[in-house]
Amino acid sequence: MKRSSSTSEGGGNRLFSGVFARGDVARCVSDEAWLEAMLDVEGALARALARAQLATPDAAAAITAAARAADLDVARIGAASASTGSPVVALVEALRAAVSSDAAATVHRGATSQDVLDTAMMLIAKRAGAILLNDLAAAADAAALLVERHRGAVMVGRTLLQQAVPVTFGLKAAGWLTALDAARTRLADLVRARLPIQFGGASGTLASLGDRGVDVAALLAEELGLAMPVVPWHTLRLTVFELASALAGVSLVLGKTARDVTLLAQSEVAEVSEAGDAARGGSSTMPQKRNPVAAVAILGCARRVPGLLATLAAAGEQEHERAAGAWHAEWEPFADLVRLTGSAAAWSRELLEGLKVDPARMRTNLEAAGGIPLAEHLSALLAPTMGPPALDLVKEAVARARRSGRPLLDALFDHPATATALANANLDRTKVTRALEPESYLGSTQTWIDRALAAHGALRARERVTP
Repeated sequence: MKRSSSTSEGGGNRLFSGVFARGDVARCVSDEAWLEAMLDVEGALARALARAQLATPDAAAAITAAARAADLDVARIGAASASTGSPVVALVEALRAAVSSDAAATVHRGATSQDVLDTAMMLIAKRAGAILLNDLAAAADAAALLVERHRGAVMVGRTLLQQAVPVTFGLKAAGWLTALDAARTRLADLVRARLPIQFGGASGTLASLGDRGVDVAALLAEELGLAMPVVPWHTLRLTVFELASALAGVSLVLGKTARDVTLLAQSEVAEVSEAGDAARGGSSTMPQKRNPVAAVAILGCARRVPGLLATLAAAGEQEHERAAGAWHAEWEPFADLVRLTGSAAAWSRELLEGLKVDPARMRTNLEAAGGIPLAEHLSALLAPTMGPPALDLVKEAVARARRSGRPLLDALFDHPATATALANANLDRTKVTRALEPESYLGSTQTWIDRALAAHGALRARERVTP
């Protein structure tokens, strides 16, 4: 099997494939994988024609046997597309040359080039999707384990990158988990049941097959394990956009998780770290560095996805029965989108399965804030007796604590007006001390965590029944 010297088997530049083509999804969008998928379509079409009694079983068998990517020159077929606008014409010519003249008449019968390429795209999505969904399921399981292990690990919640009220790491990971399960469920719905064949012939009528076109289409779908569309969709690109959108949704969720990890892994925060040996995450110049490589790689993949989605969305508006250029604009962005999402998923599986969480450091960082993250709790306790002014009273106490570097507890009781307000609310030093403990202000945290784990468990149970 011949390959271009400038690209890796997984597509893209080989120099960067360790980051952007990690895992097994990348091989599903290689040149050879595209060629194999197109040949699988041609072989399946020959078998469908034979089953419809529009071709002989011998011809179908010969075409199926000859439809082997290993026997074709990928570079030559790719170069030939410059003359025809797609690689399908050269592929069909090569396949016809590989069989007898009788069988050659059956090759590609009734189809147009777009039928072959679009259906190959759906096959690639199905094959890559199975691998991708497996990695995503493993990543979700790893997230669920983090939720269970650290459901009570209190930490500072952060909004607009500033300290807010306490949360637990389990709740943060529960957010990752539920988003990941939602994104992969959406993708699975498409990949497992709704990827359609494309088979409409020159203008969607299948006129060259007489009144048997729809029969052959149904048999082709059955042969390939793809869905039968209501009508051909040559210039109706909603399926492509839905698939791209679902992949982008996965990438978005993985990117959010990775972004949280990079922020929590900062030297000044140090609440999580990635697994790996001493060489992992090293710098070319700074001996002390241990960079969060997996999270950074996920973000590198995810940052490229919105542009690819935009290209595919822009290409979706097409003319009449066949597009002039917009269809061609889909091929490489689609392959890149699948590869990058697959790479992000493989990295995420590794990241979450090995993520090291430091609850002690989380507690230290929270306590270093001197009780200030619990200011909202104090406002809520004072509000029944003071009303809205309670917020201003506590806000002034927080400002005094920050200026002096003292704990909020001292800033409250060392100020006469504030101490009086607390006494009027029947809040002595012991009660306020308890109110400034993070465990006292976690609200529905454990209920949310229970819901997240239950939803994940139910999803995994359904998946075991219907893989």
